[in-house]
This record gives sequence, structure tokens and C-alpha cells, in this order.
Amino acid sequence: QVQLVESGGGLVQAGGSLKLSCAASGRTFSSGTMAWFRQAPEKEREVVASIGWSGGDTDYADSVKGRFTISRDNAKNTMYLQMNSLKPEDTAVYYCAAGLRAYGSRLLPYNYAYWGQGTQVTVSS
Repeated sequence: QVQLVESGGGLVQAGGSLKLSCAASGRTFSSGTMAWFRQAPEKEREVVASIGWSGGDTDYADSVKGRFTISRDNAKNTMYLQMNSLKPEDTAVYYCAAGLRAYGSRLLPYNYAYWGQGTQVTVSS
């Protein structure tokens, strides 16, 4: 079992920055792919970025490429999402996910076994 706790969300003006953190506890943190997803009201949950166990294998949604950076510190059991040049359309609840099933696509939320409670990010125009 893995417990995930997100933090760092808040209200920011367009063009600003936020850094989200996802603290993990329980089973070995460093053994799996992790990801950030987000869900805006009345929209489906979508992947924002994912990162392999070593931290060197990252993927980003086209909408955030060049603005967001995903990273992880396995010694601290923590994953991060640095968000720069934020836009109003980035407003959503952001979730971290872990426990990717074997051979599952890292882009699909149903392939992850563990989820945090979410943290709200609101970007004002």
C-alpha cells in the first residue's frame, strides 16, 4: 500500500508559478513510474506529466510542455511539479498517482493504483 499526499496548490495570477509536491509513504517509493494528473470541473481527468523511477524518463502533455517540469527525489520519497507561466486554463485539481500496472499506459488514469487527495490550483486572469 502507498499513501500519497499532495501540497503546494493555491491561487496565483496568470504568468505566475507554483510548485506542487507529492509525499509518498508505504511501499518502496522508488520502484515505479509516477504521474501528475489534473481535473477541471466537468472535464475528464487528464495526464499532465509522468516520470520513470530513475527520474530520467519524463513525458508531458502538449499543453504544458516548456512550462511545467516534473521531478522526483527518491531519497525524500517525494515527487514535484514545477509550474511556470501559468494560464487560467491550468485551473484544476491536481492529483499525484503511483502504482502503474505492468504494461499499462502511463497516460491513462485507470492504470494507476494509488492516488492522492488532490490539491486545487486556481489561476486568475
